Parts: sequence; structure tokens; C-alpha cells
Amino acid sequence: MSKLQSQDKEYKIIVVGGGHAGCEAALVASRLGFRTLLLTMNLDTIAFMSCNPAIGGLAKGQLVKEIDALGGEMGKNTDATAIQFRRLNMTKGAAVRSSRAQVDRQAYRLKMKEVLERQENLELKQALVEEILVEKKRVVGIKTGIGEKFYAQAVIITPGTFLNGLIHIGLTNFPAGRMGDFPAVKLSENLKGLGFRIGRFKTGTCPRLDGKTIDFSKLKRQEGDELPFPFSFTTKKVTQSQLPCYITYTNSKTHQIIREGLDRSPLYTGVIKGTGVRYCPSIEDKVMKFPERERHQIFLEPEGVDTSEVYPNGLATSLPIDIQFRMLRSIEGLERAEIMRPGYGIEHDYVEPTQLRPTLETKLIENLYFCGQINGTTGYEEAAAQGLIGGINAALKIQNKPPFVLDRSQAYIGVLIDDLVTKGTKEPYRMFTSRAEYRLILREDNVDLRLTEKAYTIGLIGEMRYQEVEAKKKAIEKEIARLKEVKIFPNSRTNKKFSELGWVTLRSPISLAELLRRPEVSYSDLKLFDKRNGEVPLEVAEQVEIQIKYEGYIKHQEQEIEKFKKMEDRKIPAKINYQEIVGLSNEVREKLCKIRPDSLGQASRISGVTPAAIAILMVHMKRM
Repeated sequence: MSKLQSQDKEYKIIVVGGGHAGCEAALVASRLGFRTLLLTMNLDTIAFMSCNPAIGGLAKGQLVKEIDALGGEMGKNTDATAIQFRRLNMTKGAAVRSSRAQVDRQAYRLKMKEVLERQENLELKQALVEEILVEKKRVVGIKTGIGEKFYAQAVIITPGTFLNGLIHIGLTNFPAGRMGDFPAVKLSENLKGLGFRIGRFKTGTCPRLDGKTIDFSKLKRQEGDELPFPFSFTTKKVTQSQLPCYITYTNSKTHQIIREGLDRSPLYTGVIKGTGVRYCPSIEDKVMKFPERERHQIFLEPEGVDTSEVYPNGLATSLPIDIQFRMLRSIEGLERAEIMRPGYGIEHDYVEPTQLRPTLETKLIENLYFCGQINGTTGYEEAAAQGLIGGINAALKIQNKPPFVLDRSQAYIGVLIDDLVTKGTKEPYRMFTSRAEYRLILREDNVDLRLTEKAYTIGLIGEMRYQEVEAKKKAIEKEIARLKEVKIFPNSRTNKKFSELGWVTLRSPISLAELLRRPEVSYSDLKLFDKRNGEVPLEVAEQVEIQIKYEGYIKHQEQEIEKFKKMEDRKIPAKINYQEIVGLSNEVREKLCKIRPDSLGQASRISGVTPAAIAILMVHMKRM
């Protein structure tokens, strides 16, 4: 390691960037006992939400709960600062239900900053990192814009949209990481100089409106859930009051105004070169790509308790400011709306994620980790999940311990990272339930049952929390066994009650478990026939009902997972020479050399690697 200068300091782990990925990475590294440094351009914007003031959503809620089960902070911070909770898809199957919360934007960042400042083994410093220091293909530290050098055994880079960031408002553009912040231009150049393949993506955000100028009386009010459902398994009850959101819609006049402004749109004049987010398009993209749609829904979301700023979710745009004004004022309820902050598009660099291992360590430089939007993702939750895994693995690597990798059958986090490092991404990556082939197993409601033991083994959570989950597991198993034993019999009293409820009457005895399998029957209905029903906690009752109702489907998916595991367990030797394998096409050889998969399972998921190629690879491995 380089000789330290008088002003230089040495740490075990350095985290660059104070966004959602950086916060989780720094917290988990320091909680595992390592002296950690978090460097960020501005200490006042730690954990700042650059886009909408919300956490969770479809599939994203699962990510937040997985982060929490593994000892992360995002769920706790959300519970403490949320102003509206909603569980989505509750009329659909358990596999696709997710939680979402509106949060107080300023309270969220301040709460997270407080947690970071109080964390033992963690130091915070404000600095612009411009260079990653490398010796013999191993990272040794970083250098800041004012010449400071900080040394560490591992470095985690989490720059968000700041890498060579460029903001667009109409045909006006200027360098920025987000509105009001400097971009990280030299760091991006440094990454290219180190040999990383760099791409370019585009994302954007909505204008912020002055709530005092919105006529909410014209709009549909949307309340949160009557009984808030927290994200963190450690949050026993949500006590703060909730705020409503409001719904409005664009119209034909809005769409005409947007079309009139396309000659000054950076998207439609070719000024923006980066690929945008397919599943969160700008309003101009919605209007042009879906001309048959007469209107598009807009959610007016409060930014917090002590501010009048409102976020019009669904109106992301990079149109000129005059068009933004006209567009907004054509919408019902917004006829007098004032813009407090304009909407904008932002282009930023990212590193092709196939250059990473499943631990998020780079293949090019040892002990260097990339987490968050640098890997081509979009979203707070995706970033935080990567930060947590990167932080865990950096700490484990320093201790010469086995890496912590979640596979596709264990967590949404596993799906996210496997997709990135195996397939890469040609557009900003966003998590969806449809990406998880084992989503019936990877439900939001059973995250603690799936991941708590893993977290406890590593030392991410304490004994008490682990024992609570173990007790919950036993209570679920005990109640399921009891329901399978207790029978109800076809008599006049029972069948009368069945008829009153609209259920098919009994002809032969059935267990309570068999009754619960009926689609129309809920666990709470069983109390009509079972005096002991209701003795277990609600969270146990929920698991009992889901596990019994979906028992057949769950067993089928568990069988599929067994097959998946067999392929995942077939590890490919690190020094395998794909060029010498007879029978592989040049395309397959090229892709295997580029990705260098860890297992046959990962190899099988690389685009273009055929089942025949996997069979050839298996034969070659046997010969080795």
C-alpha cells in the first residue's frame, strides 16, 4: 500500500456516495465492525429523494422488506417518516401484493443522516471523489478533488445519476448530478481510464407544484390504508397521522400542448442520446407512444407535512418551461398551479453490470464494488438493495469469509443482481414481480421467514429478533398441523350455517384446513366452527391462510427450485478456458468469456447460450 501522507487516513471500507445505496452500504459495513468512511458531495443531501417522495410499490415493496430482514435501514426509516401507507394488489394473489408509502422527503433524509451520524465505526465527510486509487489490479483508496487521499482495503462506488450527469430542460442543458448539484465528471473519466465499459442512460423527474395554487376540491381524494402496514419487522405500530393524495388526469388539450412543444423537446429533437426508462416514461413519451389514450392519470402526492410542495406523479418531463406551464394549467385542478421546481431529464453514465461478480465486486479490480444506478438500475429500492449486498460482501471479503450471494429462488434481491450481472441491461433496470419466476415463494409477507436466519448467521441482526422469527415459524407450523387435525361434520346446524354464508354444504367430514382451501373461506371465518380460532397473532394467521390455500402451488414451485438448485450448485472452475472447448459456437464462446459465469445455472441464463451449449460445457467439466 502507498505510504500515507500526513493528512491522509486509512479505513477498512470507503463508500463513495450518500444516496440510498451508499447509506445501506456504509451502515452494514460499520455494523459488521469495520471502520468505514462515507464520502458524499453534500452532507445535507444524504438519502435525498431526487424523484418521487415514496418508497416501495409493486416488487419494490418486496425489496424494501428484504433489505429490512437483512438488517438494512430503508424500511425502518420509511416507517418513521411516512405520511401515507398503502398495500397494493390486495384483491389479487399473495405473490403480487406489495407495500408502498408516501414519505416526508425532508424528514426521511434528516432521519437517515441522524442514523448515519450516530452509527459506531462510521465517519461522514463531504468531498468530491475524482479518482479511484489502484495498485496491481487491487483498489487501495480514493483521491478527492482537493487532493485528499483516503486509503482502505475495499471501496464501494455508489454515485447515482452523478456520473457525467447532464440536465435537460427543453433545448437548454447543463452539467449536474441532479438539479442544484455538481456532476462527477472526472470520476467517470477515471472509470473509463481503468478499463470499464461505460454506457449512457436517461431518466427524469416531474415539476414540483405549489399546493396553495391547486384546487383540490375538484379532485378525487385518495386516502391511505385505515390500518397502516409497516415495512420493517421491528416496527410494532405506526403512530403518525396520514395525509391524502389526489387524482387528476391529462386531457386532449394537454396532449395538444405537449405535441406543440416537441420541436423543442430534447427527447424528440435528438439532443438526448441516452436510453430512457421504459416503464416510467415521460409524459411526452406517453402522449406520442399511446395516441389512442384520451387521458393519463396523475397522482398529486404531498412532499411532506411542513411544506406546500406537491409532486405530480405521472408528469415526468424534459419539455421547455413554458410548455410545462401550459401543460399543467390545462389539467383539472391545476388551472392556477405554480411551478416551484421545473421538471427535467437527466443523462448519466453507467458501467455495464456484466463486469461485476454476483457479490457486486468488479472483475477488473479486486475489492472494488459498484452499487446502485452506476449498474444501470433506476429506483431507490433497487439501489438500496445493491448497497446492502455490496457492503456485506466487502466486509466478508476483508475477513476472507465466503461471499453472501442470494440466488433467484431466495429473494427479489437475488433476481435483481443475477439479471444485472448475467444479462446486463440495455435500458434502466426496474424490478417487477414478473421478473421473479419463483414469486409465489418470494412473497412480501414471508420475507422474515426466508431471510432472518441468513442475516443472523452473518451477524446482521441480534439474537432477540432471530428468536422472535423462530417462534413465529413454530407457531405457523403448529397451527397448520392443528387445522389439518380438527374436523367438522355434516349436520343440520353446520350445513345451515354454510347455506347462510353461501357456501356449498358438506356431505362428508372435512378438516378445517380443507375448508380453508376453498376460495371463499378466510381464516377468520373458521371461528364460526372452531373456538380456538383467533388465538394466534394476525401475522401468524396470515401465513397459515396463505400456506394452506396455496399449498399445491407452493409444492410445485419448490420442486422447480430443486431443479434450479442443481444447476446453481454445479460450479464452473474459475480458470476454465472456453476457447479450448470443442463444439461451442464463436458467439457462445464470446459470451461465456465476457460474463465468466460462476455456475451452470448462471451460464444457462446468458442470452444466446443454448441448452446444447450447456450440455457441451457439462461434458467438458466432467473431463476436467
